[in-house]
Amino acid sequence: MPKDDEQSGLSRMLTLEIARVTEAAAVAASKLRGRGNEEAADQAAVDAMRRELNRLAINGRVVIGEGERDEAPMLYIGEEVGTGEGPDVDIAVDPLEGTTICAKALPNALAVVAIAKSGTLLHAPDIYMDKIAIGPGYEPGLVKLDAPAADNLNALAEAKGVPVAEITACILDRPRHAKLIEDVRAAGAAIRLIGDGDIAGVIHTTNPNETGIDIYIGIGGAPEGVLAAAALRCIGGQMQARLHPLNDQHRARAAAVGIENIDRIYTMEEMASGDVIFSATGVTDGSMLMGVKNRCGSIETETVVMRAATRTVRWIRTEHYTQGKFD
Repeated sequence: MPKDDEQSGLSRMLTLEIARVTEAAAVAASKLRGRGNEEAADQAAVDAMRRELNRLAINGRVVIGEGERDEAPMLYIGEEVGTGEGPDVDIAVDPLEGTTICAKALPNALAVVAIAKSGTLLHAPDIYMDKIAIGPGYEPGLVKLDAPAADNLNALAEAKGVPVAEITACILDRPRHAKLIEDVRAAGAAIRLIGDGDIAGVIHTTNPNETGIDIYIGIGGAPEGVLAAAALRCIGGQMQARLHPLNDQHRARAAAVGIENIDRIYTMEEMASGDVIFSATGVTDGSMLMGVKNRCGSIETETVVMRAATRTVRWIRTEHYTQGKFD
């Protein structure tokens, strides 16, 4: 076994096998693109992802999932997956990142999975999380979660060597962000508003020349925050986040997964430490990945697979010759 595999406990083969997990979920969800049924698309992705996860030679436990145990048949938090023979691993899943996007056939719907050594992924409850993220190449601590938007935007512009007018922030289009949007525009920066898909929004900061996004700011899902941190661990960047409970029920959920200080600011490394393998497959066409294409007798998928230990990023474009079936 290669040295990096010995240290992390993860097999190099998982970097290829994990691609089949997100491919299967993406293909299943793609059959319901544009049909307006978010629940059906999500369930199709969940069922396909569970089937493929259970074929992996791992002893896996879902720590970021689709909900609590009583919400089965979703991939629930605490569910055990894999053959039971292999390394003990944490699993973070978002079988369909952007259910609304898929239902409306809009860009950037993804199927996403991250695998890490047991105990190295933050067990985030299914509540909100305040986040800020930028790509690689900047001094540590350049942007700060609690700093005013103008300070972060000016610091990023100065480090990039451009006026703040050339900086674009990605923000979820939600009423809760009205003040943040106002502040970003007052600072002179542009905004890319997205309806859903904040995992992709964070990842887009790593390649601003292609995506046009320099920084991600705002409140989204905590599970998506951990998955985004896992991706950044593989390709570089900075991220800070803090849980954002709305009520006592949210605080109870946090306490149930062992969160003692709900006001704690987490770094990227604290949300996803050690070795991480991350995979995402496009469901709909987007700025990062092509969506699933149905050809005559085949299905085409595009997947990105990343690994933190080796800092490798693989882009996999696959033709599945299926005669109408995917297996």
